[in-house]
Amino acid sequence: MSQDFEGKRIIVTGAGKGIGRACVQELSRRGATAIAIARTQVDLDSLSAETGCETISADLMDNAAARTAMGQSGLCDGLINCAGTNILETVLEMTDDGYETVMGINLRAALICAQDFARARVQAGGGGVIVNVTSIAGHRGFNSHMAYAASKAGLEAATRVMARELGPHGIRVNAVAPTVTMTELAAAAWSDPAVRDPMMARHPMGRFAEVEDVARSILMLMGRDAPMVTGAMLPIDGGFLAV
Repeated sequence: MSQDFEGKRIIVTGAGKGIGRACVQELSRRGATAIAIARTQVDLDSLSAETGCETISADLMDNAAARTAMGQSGLCDGLINCAGTNILETVLEMTDDGYETVMGINLRAALICAQDFARARVQAGGGGVIVNVTSIAGHRGFNSHMAYAASKAGLEAATRVMARELGPHGIRVNAVAPTVTMTELAAAAWSDPAVRDPMMARHPMGRFAEVEDVARSILMLMGRDAPMVTGAMLPIDGGFLAV
């Protein structure tokens, strides 16, 4: 087992479920202290009982709450921006509320958390690493993913800006773009065989991703074996974007 994370403190947003929860579990196995940020207290309680992580309950749609949560986290070594949501709306159906919710969680909250993490690291002398969780939806046009695609493409572009501006402070910033990953959110979008089967057929590896697949790839980018990797987007897609 890698010792990269022994004694490290890593913030994980969206930690209650899905990829974020898997990241906390994997960090715990590797000796890190995870600071799990999520909205639902019952999810945080069960995760804390399982892993011993520290927990902070916050609704990241609220800018002030997001900043308060980051302040409560203290000085940490890494940030995994995993909080995300989706409201399935087409171009013609998109609502103001749907747009604000998806962009607020997927993009604005991630930028706020990254900013506060970076400010604390710079004040402490630099160093640290951020991984932003985007999506292949930022690269391909999927039906009913109007705001979601915009939010994920925006976060990927912001990742490059962060890498450029924070690199001189020794802070690495990368993004991962998972394919359909077997979370509750994905189940709602891809449960219909008419939608799922054509998508599955385009994956050379013949399957969608599991949350553990994504978590391990995130930790790979955060570890000491990737010291010169910054400003990159790593597809975790079973080859989907290659074909």
